[in-house]
Amino acid sequence: MGETRKRGRKPKAPASTTETMDFQYTSASNATQTDYVAAQNDVFSAANDSVATAAAAAKNDANNPPPARRGRGRPRKSEAGHMEDTEPHAAASPERRPYQNGAVVLEPPPQPVAKWESVAARVVPAMDAVVKVFCVHTEPNYSLPWQRKRQYSSSSSGFIIGGKRVLTNAHSVEHYTQVKLKKRGSDTKYLATVLAIGTECDIAMLTVSDDEFWEGVSPVEFGDLPALQDAVTVVGYPIGGDTISVTSGVVSRIEILSYVHGSTELLGLQIDAAINSGNSGGPAFNDKGNCVGIAFQSLKHEDAENIGYVIPTPVIMHFIQDYEKNGAYTGFPILGVEWQKMENPDLRLAMGMKSDQKGVRIRRIEPTAPESHLLKPSDVILSFDGVKVANDGTVPFRHGERIGFSYLVSQKYTGDTALVKVLRDSKILEFDIKLATHKRLIPAHTSAIPPSYYIIAGFVFTAVTVPYLRSEYGKDYEFDAPVKLLDKHLHAMAESTDEQLVVISQVLVADINIGYEDIVNTQVLAFNGKPVKNLKSLANMVDNCNDEYLRFDLEYQQL
Repeated sequence: MGETRKRGRKPKAPASTTETMDFQYTSASNATQTDYVAAQNDVFSAANDSVATAAAAAKNDANNPPPARRGRGRPRKSEAGHMEDTEPHAAASPERRPYQNGAVVLEPPPQPVAKWESVAARVVPAMDAVVKVFCVHTEPNYSLPWQRKRQYSSSSSGFIIGGKRVLTNAHSVEHYTQVKLKKRGSDTKYLATVLAIGTECDIAMLTVSDDEFWEGVSPVEFGDLPALQDAVTVVGYPIGGDTISVTSGVVSRIEILSYVHGSTELLGLQIDAAINSGNSGGPAFNDKGNCVGIAFQSLKHEDAENIGYVIPTPVIMHFIQDYEKNGAYTGFPILGVEWQKMENPDLRLAMGMKSDQKGVRIRRIEPTAPESHLLKPSDVILSFDGVKVANDGTVPFRHGERIGFSYLVSQKYTGDTALVKVLRDSKILEFDIKLATHKRLIPAHTSAIPPSYYIIAGFVFTAVTVPYLRSEYGKDYEFDAPVKLLDKHLHAMAESTDEQLVVISQVLVADINIGYEDIVNTQVLAFNGKPVKNLKSLANMVDNCNDEYLRFDLEYQQL
C-alpha cells in the first residue's frame, strides 16, 4: 500500500490518498455468499435446460404445442448497459408465434445487444490468460536491521504474455519469499520464479518452470494507447470472492501520473472501472480483446468515486524491452535537472528570450548526472530531441492534447543519448546528453538485500532510506520525521554515486555509552575530523582508528 499527500502542515480532515491495490482477504461470510450465488446459477441453468427441452418437443408435435414454461431462478435483465457477468447465458425464453396452417412454433425473441456486451464477448478468450498470484512476503525490519518482520501472505492478479512469461505488479511481489500462480479454472498452484522487478514502473516479470502451466493458454496481445472515452475492461481477482472478476469502464484521462510504489512520475491512464484490492497486476482490455494496461492503484477520497489508474502499454513495453535488451531491469532515465516555468513575460525578457522562443529555466542540476558538466543553472531548455518545450514544460502529445516533457525522457533507455537545445546568454547551444537513472541521496527503495548497519560501543549506525523513515515514523513520516532529515529527503542532492546519509538510529544502553541514551536518528557529519561519506567508509575509519578516543561529530553541533 502507498499513500500520497501534499507536503506541509498535517491536515485535519482525511486527505485524498492514492493506494496500490495488493491484498485480498477472504472470510467465511464471503465463502458462504459465493456458494449461494453458485447455487443460484445452477438452478438458472437447469431451468433453461427445461425450456430448451420444451422447445424441442414443440417442434416434434406442432399440432399439440405444450404450454410455455417459465424457468425458475433470477429474473432476466435486458436493459442495455446492465452487466451480470461475462459468461454466456443459456437461451432466453421462447416466444409463441402463429404459423400459416394454424400451428404454433416457438422462436427465441430478438435480444437487444448493448455495446458493452460485444466488448465483454471479445475479452472472454483472453481471460484464460489471467492468473491469480499468491505471494509470501518477508519484509526487513529497518528499525532493527539485524532481524526481519513476521511473514505475511497476499494475493493479486497477473497475466500471461509471450515467451512463457507472466506480468504482475512490483508491489505484489515486493520482499517475496515464495510466489505461486494459479490459472483460471485450475486447482493447482505452480511455483514461480521472479525474473525482474521494475520498482519505478511498478511491474514485475515472472516465469514458471513447469511446462504443464503453459498448456492450453494463449498469451495476451498488447494494443495501442487508447483514446479518451475508449471502453476498457479490467479483469482480475479482487477482494469479495475467489473467482475471476470483470469490471468495465472508459478511459477518463491520460497524463503523467505519480506512481505511489515507485515514487516516480510516468505516463498513466485514469479509468472509471472499479479497481479494488487484489486487482493489482490484472490486465485492462480494449474492445478488441488486446491488453492496453495493467491495473495498479486507485484514488481513495471522500469526494471521489471509481477513480482507478492503469499502467499504459508504452510503459509496459519499455519494461519488457529493457529486460530483453539488457538481461535485467535497468530503470527509466531522467534528465537530472530541476526546472522552473517561464510563463512570466518579464522573466522571459530578463533571460534574453525572443518573443517566438519558449522553454523552461534550469534551477539546479544533479551533481551525479552525466550532463552536470555541460548544462548550467539558468540555461533555458528550448527543445528535447527536436520537440519544442512550451513555457509550462509541456510538449504536444496527440491531437488536442499536451503532456509534460518528462514523457519524452521516460521513453528513452538508460545509456541513450538525447539532443538538448538550450539558450545561454542569448545564444542557442546544442548538447548530446547521455541519460542515466536517478541517484537519490535518500533512496525511495532498497534492493532485495537487507539494510546495512554498523554497531560500535552500543551505537547503531545505518543509512537513511524512505523505508527506514516509514518504519520509524509510520506512513505520515513526511509530517513526523525530524525537519533536518525531511529537508534532505525533499531537497538535498547526492554529490557522488556512493554518498549516503548516515545516522545514529539508536543507542543500545551499556556502561560505555552512559549519557548518550537520548541520541536518536541524528546524522553523523564527521569522524575524528574526517567527513563521513557513507556507512562503509565510517566502518573502515573506525576499524582503522588508533586514536585514544572515537570522536563522532553529529548534527546540531552534538559531539
